[in-house]
Amino acid sequence: MSDAGDDIEVEAPAAAEVAVTSDAPKGKMSVEDALQQVLKNAMLEDGLARGLRECAKALDKRQAHLCVLVETVTEAEYLKLIEALCAEHKINLIKVGDAKVLGTWVGLCKIDKEGNPRKVVGCSCVVVKNYGMESEGLHVLLEYFKNR
Repeated sequence: MSDAGDDIEVEAPAAAEVAVTSDAPKGKMSVEDALQQVLKNAMLEDGLARGLRECAKALDKRQAHLCVLVETVTEAEYLKLIEALCAEHKINLIKVGDAKVLGTWVGLCKIDKEGNPRKVVGCSCVVVKNYGMESEGLHVLLEYFKNR
């Protein structure tokens, strides 16, 4: 190997600045999107109770701020218990359509390399004990409960 005349300069590409802009519409977000955002924030702060046993304990101890229940519950007693605890302690209750969707929202799934949820476990009840950081979704949900 010779060192004579083989000097090749490689120009380093300039660091490009990437501007992150929010292309979201300036209008209100839907209640479902707001709920998804609130559940994600609460999950990050370890503020969720998932499943009948955890939810019933949190509701009975009055640690809950919000309860999410699936409309298609297989047991009627399950539905009565959660609704009665929410009514007794004046805790906001919202119902969603599908247990698998709720399970995805609260992290009961595996995420593959592409970011798609795999092995989703259905969840029929979730209680938010800690909202986490304030967000637009939280304000939309609180406004929704105030106007109901």
